[in-house]
Amino acid sequence: MRKPATDLPAPVEGAPPRADDLLGLARAAAARDPAAIRTLITELGGSMLRTVRKVLGPHHADVEDVTQEAVLALLQALPSFRAECTVLHFANRIAVMTALGARRRSRLRARFDEPAELAEAAPDERGPSPFAQAVSTRRREMVLDVLDRMPESTAEALALHFVLGYTVDEIAGLAGVSPNTVWSRLRLGKEALRRALANNTKLAELFRGRES
Repeated sequence: MRKPATDLPAPVEGAPPRADDLLGLARAAAARDPAAIRTLITELGGSMLRTVRKVLGPHHADVEDVTQEAVLALLQALPSFRAECTVLHFANRIAVMTALGARRRSRLRARFDEPAELAEAAPDERGPSPFAQAVSTRRREMVLDVLDRMPESTAEALALHFVLGYTVDEIAGLAGVSPNTVWSRLRLGKEALRRALANNTKLAELFRGRES
């Protein structure tokens, strides 16, 4: 029995491209094969759950519901999947976008409700990511709060790069854009974060020593 898919490690420079073991399964699921759909959910569900937790925080009340929403969104998107990235990356991108959408909805609801405590961000289960090494739990949450106010494409690029640790080329493949477009989105996102520093000294600490 094949083990469920896990977050992919960084590719080794010069190594041949990794074969996507889930591609055939994804195509069968896109054709609405019930057995393939069940197996694909089993293969990808754990990784999508971890991704949602990284965006919402492990103790967020809606983690399970948002993960289910992400899985449904994945199944709906499979017929349009062109295999320009791995199935796992495609699923994690959808999980990121679904979780960011849930955060935005929560922010809108919070305008009419009592303020809630900040949710604790989940640790990276593959070990410390560059993002996790640089920021504390609270700072990470504050950065995600800034992402909530950004255009969707910019927020997606920043979340994939800093929260999941995806490379620019990987993000370009996921979004169907050029690496230069991803670099531009990351630059615009970082500029928005820098503007947020003006009235937030804790966010300022995030970027100390990280300018390149």
